[in-house]
Amino acid sequence: MCNSIDTLKEYSAQIEDLARKQGLDYYPVDFEVVPNNFMMEIAVYGLPVRMHHWSFGVRYIHQLIRQGMGHSRIFEVMFPGDPCHAYLVDNNTLPENTLVTAHVLGHADFAKNNHLFAQFMKMAGGHILEEAAARAHRIEMAVTEYGQERVEAVLDAALALEPHIDINRELHRDLYPVEHPKHEEPVLDAFQKRYRNLPGESALPEKKQAAKRMIIPPQPEYDLLWFIAHYAPELEDWERDIFLAVREESFYFYPVFACQIMNEGWASYWHARLLREADFLPHDLYLSAIKAHSDVVRPYAAERQLALAVNPYHLGFSMWEDIVEKQGLDAARRIMKEEDDFGFIRNYLSAELIDKLDLFVYQERGDGDIRIAEREVHAVHEAILSPKFNYGAPRIAAQHLHVDGSLQLVHDHQSDGRGIDLARAERVLEYIGRVWRRPVTLHTVGDRGEARVVTSKRL
Repeated sequence: MCNSIDTLKEYSAQIEDLARKQGLDYYPVDFEVVPNNFMMEIAVYGLPVRMHHWSFGVRYIHQLIRQGMGHSRIFEVMFPGDPCHAYLVDNNTLPENTLVTAHVLGHADFAKNNHLFAQFMKMAGGHILEEAAARAHRIEMAVTEYGQERVEAVLDAALALEPHIDINRELHRDLYPVEHPKHEEPVLDAFQKRYRNLPGESALPEKKQAAKRMIIPPQPEYDLLWFIAHYAPELEDWERDIFLAVREESFYFYPVFACQIMNEGWASYWHARLLREADFLPHDLYLSAIKAHSDVVRPYAAERQLALAVNPYHLGFSMWEDIVEKQGLDAARRIMKEEDDFGFIRNYLSAELIDKLDLFVYQERGDGDIRIAEREVHAVHEAILSPKFNYGAPRIAAQHLHVDGSLQLVHDHQSDGRGIDLARAERVLEYIGRVWRRPVTLHTVGDRGEARVVTSKRL
């Protein structure tokens, strides 16, 4: 293992030098080789050190089962920042970790130069690991002071709402403006003006303007984590801190979610290109690394079965190769900087490429049979992108905070274009009700488009 690590360090340094010569521009990358069980924890928690919660344990078991069945394998995890942090698995082979090193450099180049990553990194900061560890420590202190049950109830609500942020607003934003009553001079007719100016007459008593109650929120508020943190009637400071901690991490992760196809494709394109031009690598190592590349970007399921889900590595890699071949590397770098997956798919996944990659929209019948329903460009685009809309979550807004403190939420099903799982909605409302400490209602629609109202349970 020692010789393997030393050799990997040697190859990594040479690959980095080659990447710089090829024009890749990235923040420094700290590489670390870790055991497989630690890599599993990073994958399910999303960060090496993060707040503890039972839901991460559920994800861990799910990932363990998938990995045991051969449906999932984690080669690396990379966290954008300044510096970037990359974790490689110690039971990867030397060729695999050599490929992964080149792959990570592609991710690092993307993270520094893509506009969405740059925008959110500016808001959330470039030191996510240190900040996440500090937040986890504060939550552990809250557990010590307030008890596991109380803290977990807050985490239940905050993590259930993890994707419910408004990515069009700033991470650090002001509270709603407070309306103060305006002093208005009374409107007098001509007789009143003359009477008021008679000698000895006192000025008319000023009419006090009644304070106008602000409507909260002044418009539908889609940043539910921010709204609850600042406007829940009885939220304590430590509870507010948890909501804001989950919200900040959600802002950090959004570009990774919104650029997955672009980002994985860009990293795959560059690991293939760098390895192809790395003449310092032994021939047998190169062949093994390219075999690993083929496994990563393959379009089909196990044993060449038809795949019913898009492999983002394969799709992104194929699209970048097509763009570089037809438009050149400079055009590809411009597209990488300017787009996210929505623009990337809609603007650059052509009908020709859809046919070449054999992409289609499928439909499952009531008897369990599956048939190809559509190959039209727009239908394929929307099938790929619809799970990404609104961070993958139903579009729900806080609509009105009533005088008694009860909260009304509304599901924007018209722009959302989908229904919601009512059973799940009831569980989430129960979580929210525990921290809101007043009735919470959600107005939505049922399977047939009929109006439905889901209400949190009474405390």
